[in-house]
Amino acid sequence: MIKFDELIETLEEVKLNEKVLDSKDLIIYNDDVNTFEHVIESLIEICNHSSIQAEQCTWIIHHNGKCGVKRGDLKKLKPMVEAFSERGISAEIEG
Repeated sequence: MIKFDELIETLEEVKLNEKVLDSKDLIIYNDDVNTFEHVIESLIEICNHSSIQAEQCTWIIHHNGKCGVKRGDLKKLKPMVEAFSERGISAEIEG
């Protein structure tokens, strides 16, 4: 017989697994147009990154050609992708 506490624990694990499976990545791509300052400022304003986090992501974008800057569900990430696009920054959702 399953105990109530075990059932609650199992339901919590299922909900957590669903969130992980539903998670997507917002990817920013490197280009030869946007300045470091513009990308950093955009990451701070759109993704609520700290200045250090935004600068680190920008360096990763510069050296690797892309960087996952935010993780979440499609509903949360879609407006962010649109905001980056409006600023001329290439972004898409993967996953």
